[in-house]
Amino acid sequence: MAEYKGGTGVEPKEKIRRHWRWAPALVWMGVIFYLSSRTGEEIQSMFPMFERLDWGHFAAYFILGLAYWFALQAYKLNEWQRKGLAVLFSFLYGISDEIHQAFVPGRHPDPFDVVNDVIGATLAMVVVYLCQKYRKK
Repeated sequence: MAEYKGGTGVEPKEKIRRHWRWAPALVWMGVIFYLSSRTGEEIQSMFPMFERLDWGHFAAYFILGLAYWFALQAYKLNEWQRKGLAVLFSFLYGISDEIHQAFVPGRHPDPFDVVNDVIGATLAMVVVYLCQKYRKK
């Protein structure tokens, strides 16, 4: 079989795997978007264990940070770059989420929600770091 001579230097199979690694992040972003479209009362009825939406933001962006980190494994980055980009992407999506909420009746943007988003994603990266450190021992 002939060798692949594409312009990107990435084999077609690897390119497909790279794209699929983004699926969990995209699905979770859709979940966050859906939940942001609901009123506070609707969300409370779906997740009664969260008394405040701040915990919801924390948990949602903890998961999103992990999903971004997973996707970034397919790229030639060092581990700190992956973790930093996962937090950065979570921060940017958190901002877009708050902008989206400005257009949802009964919801309003809150800068403190973005802070909780970043805390959730950052703690996810701390957990990843600790798991990696523990695994190396």
